Amino acid sequence: MMSEIGSRGTTSPWGDERDVVSAAVAWAAQRVLRPSDPRTTARPASELAAAAGKTITASGIGGKAALSLFDQVLEPATRAQDDVLNLAYIPSAPTNAAIAFDLVTSAANIFGGLWESGAGAIFAENEALAWIVQLLGWPATAGGCFVPGGTMGNLSALAAARAYATHCRGGRPKGGWRLACTTEVHSSIRAAARILDVGVLEVGLDDRGHLTGSELRRALADTDDVFAVVGTAGTTNAGVVDDLDDVADVCAERALWLHVDGAYGGAGLAAPSVRHRFVGIERADSFIVDPHKWLFAPYDCCALLYRTPELARAAHAQHASYLDEIDREEWNPADLAIHLSRRARGLPLWFSLATHGTDRYTAAIEQSIATAAAVADAIRHSPHLRLVKEPELSVILFERSGWNEAEYRAWSQRNAAEGVILCLPTRWQGRVVLRLAFVNPETAAEQVIEVLASLR
Repeated sequence: MMSEIGSRGTTSPWGDERDVVSAAVAWAAQRVLRPSDPRTTARPASELAAAAGKTITASGIGGKAALSLFDQVLEPATRAQDDVLNLAYIPSAPTNAAIAFDLVTSAANIFGGLWESGAGAIFAENEALAWIVQLLGWPATAGGCFVPGGTMGNLSALAAARAYATHCRGGRPKGGWRLACTTEVHSSIRAAARILDVGVLEVGLDDRGHLTGSELRRALADTDDVFAVVGTAGTTNAGVVDDLDDVADVCAERALWLHVDGAYGGAGLAAPSVRHRFVGIERADSFIVDPHKWLFAPYDCCALLYRTPELARAAHAQHASYLDEIDREEWNPADLAIHLSRRARGLPLWFSLATHGTDRYTAAIEQSIATAAAVADAIRHSPHLRLVKEPELSVILFERSGWNEAEYRAWSQRNAAEGVILCLPTRWQGRVVLRLAFVNPETAAEQVIEVLASLR
């Protein structure tokens, strides 16, 4: 038969899906509780095509075969983000509670764009956002929404900033708008500039790799076309936190919107040991942090926040007859970013925070910082390694005396293939160095130090 009775007693084109649902949920449960395989990695498309065969057919291959294919071929051809020795890029180490609730969120199938359809879910998301607002030192009237990632968060914030500047200054400058940032900003900032059709005013860095008020003031001296300044609270490459208080002074002098990209490092706001590095962030106009990076949520989740949400609504609210009848007692997530349809992606973070409490989050972030400090100390005292710069958060840059780029890559690729450690080379101030990013509180410093001994 092409159809069978569904869950509501009506004829379903999908047939009886109970077995496949049970199998998929069982697979998810066992994956959450087992250690990740550090040897998982990408494979060429040609290899995957040969191993997987044709998966989309007119009659289907069946749930059992599809799940087996995912388990045996597809999932092993991805990088294990939660492995304790995955220390490349900015990995992800979600709590088991957050992963499990991501499954619950999907099963609930909530439309999270509008209060009318997702009130309970949006209420919970706003609770999680309120915790971040408190960490920022912003007024309780601040707020925002969850978007897929930092790229969308940065783009949405800068779109709001451009709209505000255009309104306040009576239109677009003759030569167009520009945003001000350094060379160390995330690539998504320049991507946002292209999408928004605005230019980029490049601001110099100090010798520590920071955006400072003096450098910003110098860059802005002869300009009147800048609508926003982008500071970073924890650069992806080196974990640098810009001198935000000085930068905020200049923004206040020039009436410029200050956006802070804290996609990785913003989680450090919850750690008393490094909170002093963020002084001035309370003066920002918008801010992002990715919980899927260092706040222990699964992909994809970015918290986008505005000091004054009304300014974001002016830029982003969509109007249609079927939307304008919606209760506006609380803001709708659709009003605050470049989206309408959205899943309630902030729920896994909310559930994990509600389950574990914010004190455990603080302890977990502090653990990553302590691990980075211990590894940095070992490098500092190693005869063959050199710490390139003192870590500000949980990213370490270091080098092996006498090695060139080819030697770094050979060591990195060998260890990745063997499942020992994922540690990739990068560039800092013109030279090739090695980089470690600690966001998993279960990573042990001793394990990392032992692996680094192989660099002799």
